Amino acid sequence: MPTKKSDFPEIAAVDLGSNSFRLQLARVADGHLIFHDSLREAVRLGAGLDAKNNLSIDAQQRAIDCLKRFGERLRGLPPQAVRAVATNTFRVARNAPNLMAEAQAALGFPIEIIAGREEARMIFVGVSHSLPPVTHKRLVIDIGGGSTEFIIGQDLEPIEMESLYMGCVSYSLRYFPEGKLNADAFEQARIAAAAEIQSIRKHFVAEGWEEAVGSSGTAKALGEIIRLSGLSEGEITREGLEFLRQHLIKVKDIKKIELPGLSADRAAVLPGGLAIMTAAFDALKIERMTAASSALREGVLYELLGRLHDRDIREVTVSSFMRRYHVEPDQAERVRDMALRLLSQCTGLLQQWDEDTAAQYLTWAARLHEIGVSIAHAAYHKHSAYIVENADMPGFSNMEQETLGLLVRAHRRSLAKLDTSLSLVGNQDRLLLVLILRLAVLFHRNRQPDNRPDLVLSITKTGYQLEIDSDWLKENPLTEAELLNEVAYWKEVGLSLSLGS
Repeated sequence: MPTKKSDFPEIAAVDLGSNSFRLQLARVADGHLIFHDSLREAVRLGAGLDAKNNLSIDAQQRAIDCLKRFGERLRGLPPQAVRAVATNTFRVARNAPNLMAEAQAALGFPIEIIAGREEARMIFVGVSHSLPPVTHKRLVIDIGGGSTEFIIGQDLEPIEMESLYMGCVSYSLRYFPEGKLNADAFEQARIAAAAEIQSIRKHFVAEGWEEAVGSSGTAKALGEIIRLSGLSEGEITREGLEFLRQHLIKVKDIKKIELPGLSADRAAVLPGGLAIMTAAFDALKIERMTAASSALREGVLYELLGRLHDRDIREVTVSSFMRRYHVEPDQAERVRDMALRLLSQCTGLLQQWDEDTAAQYLTWAARLHEIGVSIAHAAYHKHSAYIVENADMPGFSNMEQETLGLLVRAHRRSLAKLDTSLSLVGNQDRLLLVLILRLAVLFHRNRQPDNRPDLVLSITKTGYQLEIDSDWLKENPLTEAELLNEVAYWKEVGLSLSLGS
């Protein structure tokens, strides 16, 4: 058995894309990753979206069947060694929440839906690790099934990141229905993609870059086809893109495409990807582009490796937010310390999270709960929550930001308006963490390093019990009054908080 979290024999990343689902496994040796096994299935999840952005039953079943197969390969790995991320189709599908529970059960591990810019950041991390180190800036373009990410960065650090709602699956379905290929359809697809890119063109041209790199399936397929057609040594070029466009127009039907190095499942989405790449070359004045061998899943693995070695980008993000919003670090640490002491009394009562996860959420919440004060003190908890839930927070998934936002919003005042978010069904761990954070903030309202009373927190059949020295309460009437208010707040949501000594 591993003796510490960095001793896992292998770690794994699962990338649930709009076109393909991918599983990448790696061994950790001397702090480096050795990729040794992978699986890929063309699930074509994005093709299952209807006009109202609902996923079809067939598409959902394809996803579940694939995840069951991935789950078998991952069986036996500890939760800390696996990270699964879902991208654009999960972001936009209206019924994605219904699919998520079954998908996680099939895989056997939690699945995080990540925001577009977070996807872009991790793509750049993955691509940069696979390329020789350079001092100049790189432009990375990743054409996925439902979205396309554009990143400019230097070394391992992204500088500009954007995610646009266009992909090889969505564009192939929209502009080449039933697989029919013609010049007008290509022009319409190119113009539509160019219009999307126009919104980011100014910033990306102004930032400047010296090397263009393409990642994921579309870029690799284009580079390989162009190479095998004798038009380059593996680079994507303007000449090669035009050659492919003319070839596809000539064959007129996706089913008749016969190009060296092109698989049948990639042929079905090649027209849309080609139109997007052509528009990107035109808008950003790209002449040549190399195709990288790595993408999102490798970025996820390197992020996971960092977490295992205590180099978690989320900690960097939280520290950055504290500085940006002028959080008082001493107060944040006082709240954090009391919260973790209370959590240590209740770890055996956690139902969904392990102690490390719960402690992590409480630490982040303690450090960020006052960031809204920089906007306005009145209802600052709402401002804090809005920032946490809507800001770009490198390293955090959508679910993590939502959970953290809930804790921050609920750390003071009435709980009644949060009744839906804090429903009793399946939310016992969240409720406990909300109570712990509220108590930690309450007992440090004077913002002084005074000695706090010894507290004992426990869970009862109808709610919670807090044991506190009655003599201490008599000497601190303000705190006593606030504790009585706290009892009333929990009663509003149907839970009891009893005070004992």
